[in-house]
Amino acid sequence: MINKRVALVTGASSGIGEAIAHKLVAAGYSVYGTSRRGGQAGQQGFPLLVLDVTDDASVEAAIQELLTLEGRIDLLVNNAGFGIAPAAAEESSVEQAKALFDTNFLGIVRTTRAVVPHMRRQGVGRIINIGSILGVVPVPYAALYSASKHAVEGYSQALDHELRTHGIRVTVVEPGYTKTQFESNNLQPDAKLDVYQDVRIKVTKVVNQAMATADGPDVVAEVVLQAARAARPKLRYTAGKAAGQLQFLRSFAPARLLDSGIRKALQLETKWPSQAH
Repeated sequence: MINKRVALVTGASSGIGEAIAHKLVAAGYSVYGTSRRGGQAGQQGFPLLVLDVTDDASVEAAIQELLTLEGRIDLLVNNAGFGIAPAAAEESSVEQAKALFDTNFLGIVRTTRAVVPHMRRQGVGRIINIGSILGVVPVPYAALYSASKHAVEGYSQALDHELRTHGIRVTVVEPGYTKTQFESNNLQPDAKLDVYQDVRIKVTKVVNQAMATADGPDVVAEVVLQAARAARPKLRYTAGKAAGQLQFLRSFAPARLLDSGIRKALQLETKWPSQAH
């Protein structure tokens, strides 16, 4: 009897992470989720380990616990992350920017560094990082979030080249708007400026309208399963109709058309600064 493949999904207590974990369980994986507080056995339908992706010791302890239980790890899904409510880039302090990157990017670095040595010894493994279409097509009033996900893109592409010769593949899944509690858990910018108040309200309204018709987390989970099962996985997979459309426009539309389309979608005025003489 062949042992089940072992998967670890970070940020699996709700939303996209929980949907991914359930999808992998249904596909026959032995799945462990993580959250900062862990969870009661059986509550989620899969075990929840305590893991804080911003804490080196917490990451190492959770990976060691999993290896003690299962002896191996075949799939790591880096999903843990958070966002900042629509706001101008200068409305977040440097400390808030650091906190965002500490979870969204360095959290992936920590878990990957903890898992890769074990996958290398196995000679096989797969890492799937949950990025965002905003990491490929950045939009205004989400500059720091876009930047954190852009970092995930660059890191993942380089890492895939490095690990391929060891039997490990790295993939990024890029969702668009996804209907979860993610948006309601966004941090508020900690350095709000009156000059941005009107546009902040307008952009927030547009985002809320988009969320009302957004894809559910199962759409992302299905793409993750596809990437996990692929014999020759692609580096990037979009998840959902909106993400696919944006990726298509980025690839084939003139840059000016994409630029104007983004501004139109967010109902932003197009103003060009007058030239100084």
